[in-house]
Amino acid sequence: MSLTLKLIGSIFVLILLSLLWMAWPVYGFYAHRGAVPMVPIGWVTLPDGEAPAVQEALDPGFQHAGDDALARMSAYRAEIGAPAMSAAVAIGGEVVWRGAVGWADIRSGRPATPDTIFRVGSTSKAITATALARLVDRGIVNLDAPISSYFDDLPNQAWAEITPRQLASHMSGLPHYELNSDWVGLYRTVALQDHYANISDALDIFDESQLLSEPGTEFYYSTLGTVLLGATMSEAAGIPYRQIVAEEVIDPLDLGSIMVAPARSGGDLATFYYREGERYRPWRRVDLSHRLPGGGWAATPSDLAQMGIMHLNADYITAETREAFWTPQQLSNGETNEQDYAVGWRWREWDVEGVGISRNANHGGVSRGSQAWLLVFPEFDMAIAITMNANTEEFAEFGLLFREILQAFAPAPANDEVAE
Repeated sequence: MSLTLKLIGSIFVLILLSLLWMAWPVYGFYAHRGAVPMVPIGWVTLPDGEAPAVQEALDPGFQHAGDDALARMSAYRAEIGAPAMSAAVAIGGEVVWRGAVGWADIRSGRPATPDTIFRVGSTSKAITATALARLVDRGIVNLDAPISSYFDDLPNQAWAEITPRQLASHMSGLPHYELNSDWVGLYRTVALQDHYANISDALDIFDESQLLSEPGTEFYYSTLGTVLLGATMSEAAGIPYRQIVAEEVIDPLDLGSIMVAPARSGGDLATFYYREGERYRPWRRVDLSHRLPGGGWAATPSDLAQMGIMHLNADYITAETREAFWTPQQLSNGETNEQDYAVGWRWREWDVEGVGISRNANHGGVSRGSQAWLLVFPEFDMAIAITMNANTEEFAEFGLLFREILQAFAPAPANDEVAE
């Protein structure tokens, strides 16, 4: 064989390997959506017998409520078949209880504990909103100023008149992942292999995408919009987005678990699972740094609950700003958006059996093999955070655990006072 043919053959092999390397994460993306077969090896099943369960009543006055909550969460985990669930409750400015049931890692039998860290998915938007509220309080960000006033060189001029309020309330016109018309960026959000140390660099994922509507006219949930919000905060403050979150949220509240979601599990980080019937397999390795402000953080429930309860502390976020962030936003036609979405939070009202009308600011999150929900109940001076290391078909199948926790803790202060 001539040297030329060998060279052509080598080039062909390299091209083929490159195509396979690029195609493999796409295959993994669709396999985890059930569109193509999953690789047959690597499956595990939950251990037989009673699942491990642990709790800490950080305020002894809530021990009875904690016992009730742990029993309810244990039953709930078994009913929905989750590997692990964890929850925390903050009342009166601090975490009073935290607990965990099940396995952080099935294969090794590592139990979940209150220190187990979970990907929190779109609950990351509440972390970003918390940092944003602090910047608004200090006059660093104006919710209604066009973002072009913060950028020296805006990547897409169609974004010029979008405001931080519109980005934080999903009324900017920016697409979510599936309607991103920047094809290279769309591939990157499917492959999930690239790491972005600076969130401003992640704008190239969608900077060539078209707006779906004129800013302010339509509601369209968009994590890409929250990524642009994080970059806008960075431009306004003159420091990286990650540093803003550290200085405004993590450090002042001593939230040591909040981190950029690592690509690999281990240590205090849970293993995240794809479920098929009664069997589970660890989720494929993914890098979520490109979506950090809107879906890339990880945390314990106790740190989420502590962050949530601090919104009721006027020394941390003023009452005026809190009200602005928890008010459902109106479209340009005067109608409230379809999800009662406020500024980085949803505002909802539910009638919970045994508790009554429960008004709350909340944000849920679904990530690769993990789910989270943070709820703040101003009238109960309470925040609840729950997490798990798998996905349910419907979010409510996981999220309705909040009712069990609320029912356990809402009457607890009055009951304990009577007991004393």
